[in-house]
Amino acid sequence: MGGVLMRRSIVALATAMAVLSVASCTSGDSNAQQPSGTPATGGPTSSNSPAPQPKPIAMSITPADKAADIAPGDPISVTAADGKLTQVNVTNQDGKAVSGALTPDGMKWESTEPLGYSKTYTITAAGTGTDGKPANMTSSFTTVKPGRQIGLSMIPQDGQTVGVGQPLAFYFSSNVADKAAAEKALKITAEPATEGAFHWFRDNEVHWRPKEYWKSGTKITVNAAIYGKSLGPGVFGKEDRKAAITIGNKVVAVADGATKQMTVSVNDEVVKTIPISMGKPKHETPNGVYTVMTEQQNYTMDSGTYGVPADSPGGYRTKVAVASRLSNSGIFYHSAPWSLKQQGNSNVSHGCINMSTENARWMQEIGSKGDIFEVRNSGGKALQAWDGLSDWQLPWEEYQKGGKK
Repeated sequence: MGGVLMRRSIVALATAMAVLSVASCTSGDSNAQQPSGTPATGGPTSSNSPAPQPKPIAMSITPADKAADIAPGDPISVTAADGKLTQVNVTNQDGKAVSGALTPDGMKWESTEPLGYSKTYTITAAGTGTDGKPANMTSSFTTVKPGRQIGLSMIPQDGQTVGVGQPLAFYFSSNVADKAAAEKALKITAEPATEGAFHWFRDNEVHWRPKEYWKSGTKITVNAAIYGKSLGPGVFGKEDRKAAITIGNKVVAVADGATKQMTVSVNDEVVKTIPISMGKPKHETPNGVYTVMTEQQNYTMDSGTYGVPADSPGGYRTKVAVASRLSNSGIFYHSAPWSLKQQGNSNVSHGCINMSTENARWMQEIGSKGDIFEVRNSGGKALQAWDGLSDWQLPWEEYQKGGKK
């Protein structure tokens, strides 16, 4: 009996030691797996960050309260932090409301119409903070009384279809001191997107042209938003101008003084060669790339427009059936039935490009303002870029420098 008990004790002791040995090996194994759902010892118990604390709404109004001499072309804005705007009202001293729009997130309101000159405006804004509490804010300001207002005209005009060489020309009614502000107000968009730049030819005249000729079919939108914009000390824009413009076919005429012929291409295909006569000696046609400015019928050619009286030697006043202006200095291509014998043979004009009435009429039928007209080998001086719409006379590197700043 005693031997049996002893044997049982030895077996129990051995079993206990084996279990202890297995447990010891398991806990020391670096690749041992934790039971599913058991957190690792010493690890974080949660990855959630503390919830943000509710706050009262903070509203900001531009222009600042009691501000004076505000340009009426600048927008009113109301912004919110730690909450949302619920209502914004803006009225002038006569009680007239100013329209505006609130962003979908309720974080910003901005006016959508220009203000008046020399008026006082009151802004009342309401909102609710993240703490759920409503709040209100009131502000007022006064717009400037302009010392002078200047107007604007532009070429091309709304709805026109023009050629691939057409610059966008803007003419202010007086000189612009702050040219950077003027450029910022002249918003130009094109589809497809087109690289271009402004260039000032005079203090009251700025053009915008693309780096290369426009692509046919391009849609251009011009928003000359000068109203209420400061354009210099005491000077403000008078009225906005808008235009939607389409670029038509690519029509390019190349007049060669050496051959007395002009080749005309449409969309890069030569479609016709026309005999011409250009400026005679001492009246040579300037060489260069012109842009067709205007198209007229039954037009009176008058040397007095460039300083030579019609009744003086070399002067003239002649009515022609077809004429298209190429420069401000008086260069046209036009019908000239009196020089048919010389067309294709010699240069006998006072600087214009002479052709038959039929050919001149055909040119106007297939083309438009903004077409490219290049003169080569005329024996004349170079065309000046400021003469008319001759922007393509300037290399792009020079053009994009901006001109007369």
